[in-house]
Amino acid sequence: MTEIAFSDPPAVARAQVWRRLRRDRWAVGGGLTAALLITAAVAAPLLTGLAGTDPYTYDLDAVSGGGVPLGTGGGMGGDHWFGVEPMTGRDLFAIVVHGARVSLLVGVGATLVAVLLGVAIGATAGFAGGLWDALASRTTDVVFGFPSLIFMIALSAVAPPELPRLLIVVLVVGFFGWPPIARVVRAQTIALRHRTFVVAAVALGAKPHQVLWRHILPNLLPTVLVFGTMLIPSMIGMEAALSFLGVGVPPPTPSWGRTIGDAISWVQLDPMYLLFPGTALFAATLSFNLLGDGLRDALDPKLRELHR
Repeated sequence: MTEIAFSDPPAVARAQVWRRLRRDRWAVGGGLTAALLITAAVAAPLLTGLAGTDPYTYDLDAVSGGGVPLGTGGGMGGDHWFGVEPMTGRDLFAIVVHGARVSLLVGVGATLVAVLLGVAIGATAGFAGGLWDALASRTTDVVFGFPSLIFMIALSAVAPPELPRLLIVVLVVGFFGWPPIARVVRAQTIALRHRTFVVAAVALGAKPHQVLWRHILPNLLPTVLVFGTMLIPSMIGMEAALSFLGVGVPPPTPSWGRTIGDAISWVQLDPMYLLFPGTALFAATLSFNLLGDGLRDALDPKLRELHR
């Protein structure tokens, strides 16, 4: 069975999207920054090995008796590129680089969980309609209006200690992130259900699961891709908030959120302790947002014209 959903062949459509995306300097910059951060996170042991440091070694000689880093810029120098952590003397460069692994892993992992749940619920509700649509829609509204941060804190605090905390954070954050994408996917599915190529597939005898899998979901991919890219920053921010509140990944595992939370009380004595992890968190969220905006405009250039 031949599926016709777009006026252009897939290869031509992909080339057009890629050409429009490359013209967007902000999107390209965001993509390069995101790629750089992901590369740094993956290569964190190598980078800290080159610097001769790691995020778990204490260097009490680098701090004063009161815990304040010795030297200018919070102890910045050849041995400690970003300075050191107050009280412990741990290398701040190693903390920031290894913290990227936690923040990006939670951001991407939780986004995958949210996207899978949102697409499954939204697509089936929009395609099936009836009782399942009503039940899924009301469930989405309930979860949407739930005080998710409070519940995340409670779940993280009472979770069994034998379960990996990082996995718990990914699942909890991802579970509360699916309602927005479910709403968007449901609306798109309802619109696609009445398109000519879907009606033709049904008329030719395609079963519901075949129509959903081979005709509906491929046409939802651009929407899901854009939404997922723009969801990653909020997931990273949520992990940072949980770690800031002390219910994220346990210490001494590096985390941007917990480092920023600890740096608040030292900002007047050691502003670099807040500057570097804060800048890394800002760069990560901004880069994914810019990339998501660029993907949205490249996939649907009509939106760009409306925004002008």
